[in-house]
Amino acid sequence: MKNASKWYKWEVLLLLWVAYLLNQGDRQVFNSVLPLIRDSLSLTDTSVSLIAVFFNLFYAVMVPIGGWFGDKFSRKWVCTLSILFWSIATMFTGLANGVFLLILTRSVATGGGEAFFGPANYSLLGQYHTDTRARAMSIHQTSYYVGVILAGWLAGYIGDHLGWQYAFYIFGGAGVLWAVVMALRLKDLPRPAAADKPRIWDGFKTVFTTPTALMVTIGFCGFIFVITGYMTWVPTFLQENFGQTGAQAGLHSMLWTYVAAFGGVLLAGTLSDKWAAKDPKKRMIIQGAGLILGALFLPFMGTAKSVWVLYFCFAGWGFFRAFFDANIYAALYDVTPDHLHASCSSAMIMTGFAVGATAPYILALIKEATGSLNATFPILGVIWLLCGLACLWVSFKHYNNDHKKIVSQ
Repeated sequence: MKNASKWYKWEVLLLLWVAYLLNQGDRQVFNSVLPLIRDSLSLTDTSVSLIAVFFNLFYAVMVPIGGWFGDKFSRKWVCTLSILFWSIATMFTGLANGVFLLILTRSVATGGGEAFFGPANYSLLGQYHTDTRARAMSIHQTSYYVGVILAGWLAGYIGDHLGWQYAFYIFGGAGVLWAVVMALRLKDLPRPAAADKPRIWDGFKTVFTTPTALMVTIGFCGFIFVITGYMTWVPTFLQENFGQTGAQAGLHSMLWTYVAAFGGVLLAGTLSDKWAAKDPKKRMIIQGAGLILGALFLPFMGTAKSVWVLYFCFAGWGFFRAFFDANIYAALYDVTPDHLHASCSSAMIMTGFAVGATAPYILALIKEATGSLNATFPILGVIWLLCGLACLWVSFKHYNNDHKKIVSQ
């Protein structure tokens, strides 16, 4: 860090911010044009949900390998080549004409490419930002919100006016261009010698034998399950229940949630760095409180008769979900060794997405059985409530002890 420019760490944040925006925007493209894909290819709700399920499952299977690569090889090039690969795969998704090709291009190729980005991305950012870690992570997380809002509206608009295929062509092309920028501007930082010989299972061993890291992972599972189900089906929910167009549903399903989350994540990141400097466990207390308060808004989404009441629930849920978002990696890195951050990230990501992958299909089954998505929202609320309470319990019982073990190494 001393050898790096004082300001370069903020350029790294900018480079990775845009990359993560494209990463999350790329995922949301599919959700925004899902009804168009379903109707144009004469598919059922459950068959299109399988595309999202396979994406998340393949992503989960590949991410440990991505984490191992991030700890063993250049994090700059792992990030850059990952962006290039998934962006090209996204462009090819526009050529698919059935479920098999959609699974191949969207789930296998795109999901596989993205699996290498997350662990290296977060661990490289964590290397550059030590005393500003939660703040940098929270600013970085805003790119997720901007990405899904932008993709939600723009992909829906492109799909309505040009066809769903062009949404994939345009977003994929943008990713290819940014990969070139990353190759020219992004730099690695030296790592400890211990990082030269990581084993692929070291991250799992560390996460599953450290109580706080395990709780972050369990909370992440519940978090991803709800987020994946929400982002896959809420655009369809708005189109079917409130008669919105693809562009309207893509915009409104994300806008209210993520504008509120934008403010929430910056607040949570600032408070986390300030409070954790005196009492480390407050990172997880913030996370638990976010899940509990966010859970309170979910049941009302299914019963809202007014679209403005629904938007209010979207915003309340988004604001408090950001409290968990802002601290995911900061909390994990507080209790895991520096040289295994990418591997530990991948262990958490794999577990979370393996669980979350089932959400689109489970919600589709409930939708087909009940005729609507209304009944799914209270279930999602209960999941977050339980995870939030568990986070609070672990934060008081284990967090500070696990953090002291890392500091003393």
